[in-house]
Amino acid sequence: MRLFPVLTAVVLWLGVLGLAYPRPVLAAPGLCIGPVCGDEITRSAKHHFQLRLRLSDQQGHHERVLVDCRDGQLSPSIGPVERGHARAVALKACRLAGEPTA
Repeated sequence: MRLFPVLTAVVLWLGVLGLAYPRPVLAAPGLCIGPVCGDEITRSAKHHFQLRLRLSDQQGHHERVLVDCRDGQLSPSIGPVERGHARAVALKACRLAGEPTA
C-alpha cells in the first residue's frame, strides 16, 4: 500500500500552500467599554484634537462619530449607540492618542 506516502505529500503540499497564501487574521474589536466598541480610530484631517471612530454595540448598531478631545463632545450628539458608553470609548481613545481630555 502506497497510500501513506501520498497522504504525507498531500498534507505537506497543503501546508506549503497555507504558508504561501495566509488567511487574513481576524482581529478582536478595537477599544471596548461595556457593550460599546470603537474601531477604525483616526485623527481628523482638519483638527489634531478631533478623532474619528466607528462605534458599534452588541445589538448590532453601527455609526461613525467625531469626538472633540478638548471637551469630550460627540458629534452627532444622538444616535443608535448608547451615548454614555460611546463617550467613555471616545475619551479613552483620546487618552490613548495623547490628547488632553476634559
